[in-house]
Amino acid sequence: MSKENTATKKQLGSIPISILDLSTISAGSTPADSFRNTLDLAQHAEAWGFNRYWVAEHHNLPPIASSATSVLISHIAAGTSKIRVGSGGIMLPNHTSLVIAEQFGTLESLYPNRIDLGLGRAPGSDQLTARALRRDRTTEFPEQVNELLAYFDPSKFATKNPVKAIPGEGLKIPVWLLGSSDYSASLAAHLGLPFSFAGHFSPSYTFPAIQEYRENFRPSDILKEPYVMMGMNLTAADTDEKAKWLFSSTEQHFLGLVRGNPVPIQPPADMDTVWNEHEKKAVYQSINGSIVGSLQTVKKQLEKFIENTQVDEIMLTSYIFNHEERLRSYEIISEFIKKA
Repeated sequence: MSKENTATKKQLGSIPISILDLSTISAGSTPADSFRNTLDLAQHAEAWGFNRYWVAEHHNLPPIASSATSVLISHIAAGTSKIRVGSGGIMLPNHTSLVIAEQFGTLESLYPNRIDLGLGRAPGSDQLTARALRRDRTTEFPEQVNELLAYFDPSKFATKNPVKAIPGEGLKIPVWLLGSSDYSASLAAHLGLPFSFAGHFSPSYTFPAIQEYRENFRPSDILKEPYVMMGMNLTAADTDEKAKWLFSSTEQHFLGLVRGNPVPIQPPADMDTVWNEHEKKAVYQSINGSIVGSLQTVKKQLEKFIENTQVDEIMLTSYIFNHEERLRSYEIISEFIKKA
């Protein structure tokens, strides 16, 4: 653990809490329903004091509607007034750096000082879909990130580039690297960027990735000290029993991924009738460490996690079937947000 993270111990209530929303599509609903629910949750999140509201790029996945990520960010930002809105993330290899610089330059120009640009290196899809998305690509991810940073600040180009990002150039848009292993942790440390770890589907790499990032962090003109945000699955309810029941929708979602057959978010179910022990073990390799329970239970879980990791921010995501139950889940968590 780095010196800056041992000097002042972080505690629940003293660090920001944010939301990652995949605009999930529940069985029997449509993407249009999902977008209405996304905006509704974002507006509640703003009122409750959440710090950021991010959406993520995925493609060809029946449970996820956030494929046109930049468009959805604009929709959310237009319907809110102060919460930060961004990508968690844009899968940069699917795009040219110039296009992303222009898109986020446009967003920042429309919604000043509210836009975050989180970047991932995975396709956000299966390999067949990835091929459908991509042009012929020879640029490696680190080079592409540097190119994107240089469109915002042309002084970072090795030689003068006559191509400019308009809008984009000169704008101070926070750029984050996202990762589910120590690869992006190492790159974020090298570039002096904030790092967001995907603990909501890769919990076993949490501690190695955080350690890699903090131990190798190089201060930059963007960030002077390391900053770690942790993604975690959430299902909170008024009782532990109800939360565990609602969480079965998350279990079914990841079971679909394990089986290679993703489906819209399913209603709660008795999982003993749905999976076998081998599948259960495979699912929990992805969702172990999820935050599930009543207010007091999730409080203890979050406090223990923050004590063990000293992360700077928590970002929660949910696969709850019913929108009202999802709202209630985040309302419970809002009890731990320090009010201004």
